[in-house]
Amino acid sequence: MAARGVGLLACLPLGSQARGRVQRPMHSLLSYPGAVAADFEQEKQPPGSVETGSEDKTSLKRFSEVQKERREQAQRTVLIQCPNKVNEKKFLKYLSQHGPINNHFFYESFGLHAVVEFCQKESVTSLQNATRTPSLSTEAAIPFRSRFFNLKLKNPLNQTSEPSSIQCSNQSPPSSKKLFELLHYADSIDDQLHNLLKEFQITEENTKLRYLTCSLIEDIAAAYFPHCTVRPFGSSVNSFGKLGCDLDMFLDLDEIEKLHAQKTSGNFLTEFQVKNVPSERIATQKILSVIGECLDHFGPGCVGLQKILNARCPLVRFSHQAAGLQCDLTTNNRIALKSSELLYIYGTLDSRVRALVFGIRCWARAHSLTSSIPGTWITNFSLTMMVIFFLQRRSPPILPTLNHLKSLADTEDKCIIEGHNCTFISDLNRIKPSGNTETLELLLKEFFEYFGNFAYEKNSINIRQGREQNKPESSPLHIQNPFETSLNISKNVNQSQLQKFVELTRESAWILQQEGKDRPSPSSNQPWGLAALLLPPIAKTKALAQKKRKRLVSERIKNLLEAVRTNNTENSTDPNEGKKISTKA
Repeated sequence: MAARGVGLLACLPLGSQARGRVQRPMHSLLSYPGAVAADFEQEKQPPGSVETGSEDKTSLKRFSEVQKERREQAQRTVLIQCPNKVNEKKFLKYLSQHGPINNHFFYESFGLHAVVEFCQKESVTSLQNATRTPSLSTEAAIPFRSRFFNLKLKNPLNQTSEPSSIQCSNQSPPSSKKLFELLHYADSIDDQLHNLLKEFQITEENTKLRYLTCSLIEDIAAAYFPHCTVRPFGSSVNSFGKLGCDLDMFLDLDEIEKLHAQKTSGNFLTEFQVKNVPSERIATQKILSVIGECLDHFGPGCVGLQKILNARCPLVRFSHQAAGLQCDLTTNNRIALKSSELLYIYGTLDSRVRALVFGIRCWARAHSLTSSIPGTWITNFSLTMMVIFFLQRRSPPILPTLNHLKSLADTEDKCIIEGHNCTFISDLNRIKPSGNTETLELLLKEFFEYFGNFAYEKNSINIRQGREQNKPESSPLHIQNPFETSLNISKNVNQSQLQKFVELTRESAWILQQEGKDRPSPSSNQPWGLAALLLPPIAKTKALAQKKRKRLVSERIKNLLEAVRTNNTENSTDPNEGKKISTKA
């Protein structure tokens, strides 16, 4: 969706308003999405100062703390499909008889829905006890008890005429027109990147909806595995997710073992009778197969289920229609959860990190360097690793290496998963902030210069070391997996795609260099800065040709004026000299 929108930038008309028209306070542009939004407050800075994101003295929460708070919040929350003209005040008054409501919001996805968070978990049980199973005339309803409800009006004719002032929360990225205006009327490339981040990042409401969806799936899985947890991972929680991204879910069965790992007294030990299978992979496939069947047959809102059990990491894919989310459910994938925590730390340490990642991802999607369909393209994860590596290479470094984060770890941080050392510090407050104050504009330009001239044929990208290393294999692009160090996360990228990436980075670096010399005036309709980088190739060629023509015309006029001035000077001098000669004669 975002890529198609960006491709239309050159076709959109613009007014002549000044760029400063859409300016917002810088601290509001840097608020964190979702899991981070309620937990951090950015301090205002004096005009002209560089915002690095490291000046905030507020105590930063650990990834595990944020996850725990969000899960508990989701367990007190219900999802309700509502009539289109429901009265909000009466709706809340009706639900309040089951207990006080902490907050709520409405959104649209195949109809109007409300996400309602109660103050106590008991309120959810009270609402469930007061809810009936619908009776259908032509079909049979499966009496499944969940936290997804359908609200109906008893007397719809008497209530449809009442005014409705419901405002729906936005769950989609901005339109191409709005994005273009935000970029065009910004004051600087730094502001463009912050505006892009603000508009594309996952909102607080969308994060709540994602955790609620996981909690609803957990209710279904708990029928087979009591005390299991379903945790979101990937883009939904690592602070780099954008509106509309997929929801990756991890069915965690290890919590069950932890609950029963208590020491028992006496001479006896009891164990559950269980089915035995040849391998853990087969156990994973069987578990996901059964949960998938249950979601398909009994899960309200779950449609289009696919079992992809023979993949390297078996999963069940489906759409949660009511939430408007494409979901992937897996289990036995704890390294992916640890990777999410690592990215969360990197994205939280410095506000420039996320702004730069969002900008480069948007740039890559606009030029079809990335795709939602698996193939030979560079992935968003690979791009994020490249940004992190680049920021580790700055002087002084903006981000620490993974080995440095490992050296700061305590005993409680020690983590070995399937023989891989995944240890790093979890307490963000113990990581020393960077003293680097470079602007986003400089970082964006030098990112393109750095990877436009990187020695891909011999070097590997490695965020654990934070330095270039000899490539251990012949793949065109080698980016070492941070934890499974023998794996190349960009092994799918072929030579032609890498060459396309290199050419576009060099072209983008050149465009930014020209922008610094000849930036369009505020009243100009000409795309500039980040907007110029997002133009499709044809429109970009036209824009560059137009800029070149203007520069040539400007130079010709300048030369003509210089020639006229020179001639005028000569004409005004010769008569005087002639007069002097004639006088002497």
